[in-house]
Amino acid sequence: MKQSYDYIIIGGGSAGSVLGARLSEDKSKNVLVLEAGRSDYFWDLLIQMPAALMYPAGNKLYDWIYETNAEPFMDGRKVGHARGKVLGGSSSINGMIYQRGNPLDYEKWAEPEGMEGWDFAHVLPYFKRLENTFGASKDDKHRGHHGPIKLRRGPADNPLFQSFFEAGVEAGYNKTPDVNGYRQEGFGPFDSNVSNGRRVSASRAYLHPAMRRKNLDVVTRAFVTKINFESNNKVSGVTFKRNGKEQTINAKEVILSGGAINTPQLLQLSGIGDAEFLKSMDIEPRIDLPGVGENFEDHLEVYVQHKSKEPISLQPSLNKLKMPWIGMQWLFARKGAAASNHFEGGGFVRSNEDVDYPNLMFHFLPIAVRYDGQKAPVAHGYQVHVGPMYSNSRGHLKIKSKDPFEKPEFIFNYLSTEEDKREWVEAIQVARNILNQSAMDQYNGGEISPGPEVQTPEEIIDWVKRDGETALHPSCSAKMGPASDPMSVVDPETMKVHGMENLRVVDASAMPRTTNGNIHAPVLMMAEKAADIIRGKELLAPEYVDYYQHGVSDKDAGTIK
Repeated sequence: MKQSYDYIIIGGGSAGSVLGARLSEDKSKNVLVLEAGRSDYFWDLLIQMPAALMYPAGNKLYDWIYETNAEPFMDGRKVGHARGKVLGGSSSINGMIYQRGNPLDYEKWAEPEGMEGWDFAHVLPYFKRLENTFGASKDDKHRGHHGPIKLRRGPADNPLFQSFFEAGVEAGYNKTPDVNGYRQEGFGPFDSNVSNGRRVSASRAYLHPAMRRKNLDVVTRAFVTKINFESNNKVSGVTFKRNGKEQTINAKEVILSGGAINTPQLLQLSGIGDAEFLKSMDIEPRIDLPGVGENFEDHLEVYVQHKSKEPISLQPSLNKLKMPWIGMQWLFARKGAAASNHFEGGGFVRSNEDVDYPNLMFHFLPIAVRYDGQKAPVAHGYQVHVGPMYSNSRGHLKIKSKDPFEKPEFIFNYLSTEEDKREWVEAIQVARNILNQSAMDQYNGGEISPGPEVQTPEEIIDWVKRDGETALHPSCSAKMGPASDPMSVVDPETMKVHGMENLRVVDASAMPRTTNGNIHAPVLMMAEKAADIIRGKELLAPEYVDYYQHGVSDKDAGTIK
C-alpha cells in the first residue's frame, strides 16, 4: 500500500468493484479500494454456492445486520436489512437476480434538466458492456455478449415454472422470452448472476481479474472513519482503521461507493448534509445539502405460498439428511440443487390501468421457504415473492452521533401513502388470481400464506404489516440531480458531490429513483458509465432501439427519435 493514490474508492461492493477494475485500466493512475468487510474467499461455500444464499444473511461474518427504526405504518415493526460485509458487498450475498429495470425507468431518470445522459438510449450501451448473456441471440441488439458479468437464463425447467407462466397467460398477461430485452412486461425465465454453478459477484467478475495489476491495491477489513480535507470543498484523502490501527492515505480523488446506507452516513460525518441537522450533531457543516440521507427508497415484498399436490417441488432439498449429497454434487460437478439460486423465472405486470409500465414484480420459486431458511410445514410447496416496484413512500437516514462505528438510524415509511396501500392490495389480488388459474390446478394444494382467512383490503394490509420483508433494494439516499434541485446531492454529469471539487459518489445512493426490479444490475451500469466519466473518456454512443410499451403497437413501440 502506498501513501498516496490518484483514486481512493471507499467500498469494495458492486460499484466499487467495477470502479477498481475500470479505473486501474489506466496504468498511469494508482487506485486503492478500501473494503470494511472480509475477503470473498474462493473456497467459501456460503458465498460461492448459489443455493446457500440464505445462510450469509444474519451472519455477522458476512452481513452488517442493519435494521430500520420502528416503521410507523407497520405497527412499529423494525425491518431487518442484510448488507454485504465482504468483498463484493451485497453482490456476494444477494439472490443473484439480474434485472435491468424497465426502459421507461430511465426515461423518467432523464426528465430533469441535466439528466438527459441517463435516458435508456444512453445507459443501454453500458448495460451491454457489462453483460455476457447466455441464452440471448448474438444478433439481439438489446443484450450484451462479451462483458465480465456472466448471466444464465433460467432454465426454469421444473414443471411448476411452466405451469406458472401458463397461469399468467390464462390470467390475461403475456409470456416474454427476456425480461431484460425488448419486452419486460410478461412472464418468463429470469437471468441470474450464476455461471458454471457458481455465484458471479461483482468482485469475482471485475476486481479479482484486475488485482494482478501493479497500480491497483485492494485492502479488506479497512473501515474508513473519516474523509480528510485540505480546504472546505476539497478532500485530501481518508483515514481508516485496520487491525486496531489508524492509517491515513492521501488521494487526488475520493469516490464513495459504500452503498445507500454507508455513503450518506459518511457524508454526514464529513459535514456534508443538512446544515441544521449537522449542527445538532456537533458537526461543523462544510456543504449544506439537505438531500443527504433523504429520498430513501426500498422495495417491500411478501411471500404468497402454496402447498403442492405433486411431489415435484424442491422442498425435500431442505432436509438436512439430503444436504451432504447435494453439497457433494456441487463440489465435484457444480450441478444439482445447490448450483442454482432457484429464482429462475417470474414476471412483471401492471396491476391497474393508471400505470404506464409494470408496477409489480413476481419471483417464482418451486419451493416454499423464507430468506432466513424457515420452510413452510408441507412436504412440497411453491411460492411467489411479490410487491409494488415504485411505491411513493419515502424515508430518510440520519447519523446518531459523531462515532463512525455507530450504525445510523433509518426508516422507509413503508405503507405510508394511500397509493402504496392500494397497490399492495392489488399485488395480492393479482398473485392469487394467477396462482389459482387452471394451469396450476394439477399442483395447487391450497394457499399456505397468507391463508384463506385474509381476504378484505384491510386484512391484506394488516398481513403485509406483519409479514412484509425488505427486498433488499435501498437506494436514492444521495440522489443524482441538477444543482437547481435542492434535494439533489450528486452532479449527474461528473458524479461529484455538489459543491465539492474531488469527491464523488457512485453507488445505489446516487440513483434518482429506484428501478422496477432488483437494483444490482443498474448499480453495475452506473459504475461502468461513471468510470468513463471519471477517466474523462468519450462516453459510449447512445443506442436507439425499440422496446415494448403498453398501448403502443409493436411496430412503433418505444422508438426514441
